[in-house]
Amino acid sequence: MYGDFELTLNEDSFLINLYQRFPVTIHRAQDATVWDSDGNEYIDCMGGYGVAIIGHCNREVIKAITEQMNKVMVCHMSTYNDSRLQFLSKLKSIAPEKLDRIFFSNSGAESIEAALKFSRKYTQKTGIISMFGGYHGKTFGALSVTYNPKYRKSFNPLLEGVKFVPFGDIPSLTDAIDDSTGTVILEPIQGESGIIMPPEGYVKAVRDLCTEKNLVLIFDEIQTGLGRTGKMWAGQNWNAVPDIMCIAKGIASGVPAGVTFVKEEIASSMNLGEHSSTFAGNPIACSAGNATIDTIIREDLVTKATDTGTYFKNKLVELRQKHPIIRDVRGMGMMLALESRFDVRNILMDGIKRGLLMLYSGRTIIRLLPPLVMKKEQVSRAIDIMDDILTVEEKRRNVKG
Repeated sequence: MYGDFELTLNEDSFLINLYQRFPVTIHRAQDATVWDSDGNEYIDCMGGYGVAIIGHCNREVIKAITEQMNKVMVCHMSTYNDSRLQFLSKLKSIAPEKLDRIFFSNSGAESIEAALKFSRKYTQKTGIISMFGGYHGKTFGALSVTYNPKYRKSFNPLLEGVKFVPFGDIPSLTDAIDDSTGTVILEPIQGESGIIMPPEGYVKAVRDLCTEKNLVLIFDEIQTGLGRTGKMWAGQNWNAVPDIMCIAKGIASGVPAGVTFVKEEIASSMNLGEHSSTFAGNPIACSAGNATIDTIIREDLVTKATDTGTYFKNKLVELRQKHPIIRDVRGMGMMLALESRFDVRNILMDGIKRGLLMLYSGRTIIRLLPPLVMKKEQVSRAIDIMDDILTVEEKRRNVKG
């Protein structure tokens, strides 16, 4: 039986009940494979919610962390550090054009909080426009620009002046802009909402509109960045560069880290002490980040994301042609989704029993964020498992072609 249910229950007895949990205890991991505490093996299409972008337990990351821990583990931003300087240099080398200044934090939500503050200070305007379906985190500022009412309703009042408009609709965005508007924030591809692709030309049109109206454009690339979509940054798929860009998840291969890239003129509006973080720029996280960037470039994982992702998506399309339970297949690179006509819980649980870990987005969408190092042989095996699971689910629900 897959999963150590006793240990899972013991863990739940200590935690606040805030997470939808899967009945599997991860004990060991390597590349795109994980093993539970009973030694059962799983193909990992969850990837720690997209964090294991260069694979689990990358040897170069482990080496970098170990060497750093033997030198210094704590170095506040009030002093300098050689690993941090190296990380800054590597980040700058892969950053979009003109995003010359960097702020370190510890998570994606924190990188969003910083971006919102920087934009507010620069524009001196409180109005923010976010998108239907947008997800940017659950701290108060990030939650204010996150669309889903179920996350927001218990914590009002949030930031004032936030408007939501349909993702992909330039006329609605244009109509929402008024004299109070200073900021527009969006994910180039919406992740938590189910891998929602933008209409062709939309992302570039948002960039052009923000330039015309003198608005700060924030790209949330926390889930889409670092090669996930087949480009280093998803915005590059549409030749669009933001004024502020937020990244996190895979940037330090599992060590908590967030990065906010900022244009010089926006960064220059901030004064000493107006924003900070005790753990920001931690040497261990910076060392892990150095090894992560080196691995992405050395192993050309951006190209591999395109190659393996295209193969994966084509196989999912074949499944759709075979299984009427599948409503849609979408995505780009190694950021993919399969939308079902029914609740996907049974599919997810059957996947665990068969040795396949998958994510969800809402009730009907299976989300796939595998490590970019996943091999095509593993993709084929994952597809075979999904094929069998979907056949069982269709019989269970009496779905016919």
